[in-house]
Amino acid sequence: MIADTGASQTAPRAHRARNGAIVAVIVVLLLGTDQATKAFFNQFPVGSVVAGPFGDILCLRTVHNTGAAWGMMDGATVLLGVLSVAVVAVLLVFLFVLAPDASPLSAVAVGLVAAGGIGNAIDRFALGYVVDFIQPLFIDFPVFNVADIGVTCGFVLLVLSLLLQRPASDSENPEPAN
Repeated sequence: MIADTGASQTAPRAHRARNGAIVAVIVVLLLGTDQATKAFFNQFPVGSVVAGPFGDILCLRTVHNTGAAWGMMDGATVLLGVLSVAVVAVLLVFLFVLAPDASPLSAVAVGLVAAGGIGNAIDRFALGYVVDFIQPLFIDFPVFNVADIGVTCGFVLLVLSLLLQRPASDSENPEPAN
């Protein structure tokens, strides 16, 4: 007997369409916000405190970052840009090819990482640095931007979504004895 593959492919196709819409909306909104805020802060001289401090919580200060967080890989902006694009490509392949039935949470996660990765890659390739402007004051932490928030939150959500989707192993759900 030959199985009807049309019905079995309808669900993954619908999931891909739903996830594609989720990713597209998140990328447009977050990438737009990221690029607009960076353009605003990039008008000010490097090191300028544009606003704040707001209590002992944070201030908004313009920084040009040619490396990664905490000064790692300083000057490797092109390499980090290429790495960002590669990570985004791998995550999109994961979501749309390897896991076509992925949850909406996975799509949100990939959308956040993609928007953040693309936002920082645009800066790296167009400007030669990433514009950072959110400086925490209550902790020793690097200055960051909207794209960094997207990447960080997206990776946390991706790990969470993968843990929630993890199939139960046979030892966790033993079949009843006959």
